Amino acid sequence: MLFRSSLLFLVLFFLAACSDSKQAPAPAAPPKAAYNVTAVEGFIVKPGILSENVTAAGTLLASEETELHPEASGRVVTINLPEGRNVRKGDLLVKIFDQDLRTQLSKLESQLKQAEITEQRLGDLLKVKGVSQQEYDLAALQVQTLKSEIELVRINIGKTELRAPYDGVIGLRRISPGAYVTPASAVATIRATGALKLDFAVPEKYSAQLRPGQTVSFSVDGNPTSYSAVVEATEQSISADTRNLLVRAIVKNKTGLLPGAFAEVNLSLGQKNQALMVPSQAIIPQARDKKVILNRDGKARFVTVKTGVRQAEMVEVTDGLQAGDTIATTGILFLRPDVPLQFSKIN
Repeated sequence: MLFRSSLLFLVLFFLAACSDSKQAPAPAAPPKAAYNVTAVEGFIVKPGILSENVTAAGTLLASEETELHPEASGRVVTINLPEGRNVRKGDLLVKIFDQDLRTQLSKLESQLKQAEITEQRLGDLLKVKGVSQQEYDLAALQVQTLKSEIELVRINIGKTELRAPYDGVIGLRRISPGAYVTPASAVATIRATGALKLDFAVPEKYSAQLRPGQTVSFSVDGNPTSYSAVVEATEQSISADTRNLLVRAIVKNKTGLLPGAFAEVNLSLGQKNQALMVPSQAIIPQARDKKVILNRDGKARFVTVKTGVRQAEMVEVTDGLQAGDTIATTGILFLRPDVPLQFSKIN
């Protein structure tokens, strides 16, 4: 009896101890605070004067430049290629061996003399009915054939002479006396000594603002001088690969300039007196458009804009904003639509 009472007491004690050891439920977590953004900086859109200046890459070219090739194949017997010196139009630059052609010419000239004598005799006989008209016609045809053959040989002899196509300066010589050349052999390059040409490309959106007679300025590496050129013409189509328009200008003062040099071209396309400029960091690029965060009734509004000229730190907005609008310039990544805006600084 005593044993049962002790056992019952131990069981009751154990159950009470287990009940006390159970932990009270954890207090519920406080509700998550609403999304909040620290104060951002703003910018008031104001109209101002915008000078539209565009920088383009260009190349200087000679007004005329020709790679000289002979018209005939053969051995070079005479070379007159004064490297770096002026030549006049028509000067003989290269002579190819032509003795075989001259011998053929001499033979044909002898045959022509005999054929002309025969034609004259048959002509006299024809007057007295001594020969038929057909015999005389064959003699006259022989004369004309020989004259044509002589003219062809003279043309071939002319092809053995390479002459300067215009007044210019000869570049570096690429052949030596005795070399065998073909029409594929380049012997030298001649460049005209007149004004230089400047070729450069501008983006498609500026193509309508370029016109013949417009002056552009440019500079070259290693030369602090600023040069000017006058637009002569533009290509009549825009490149489908680059969406650029090729422009050609004429450089009058070429002192210190060499063809082939890289040129940095500066174009002044006028100015706008009421241009709306915003900081470049305020523009949010999207897949199809661009947006800015506008303060409207104290809340963030994402507005689609169109941009124009881009400068170092500012971008022109051509559509989507008005003068007096306030936009966010910092905290762009953390702002969401309809979030209350608090500006710590407004420029």
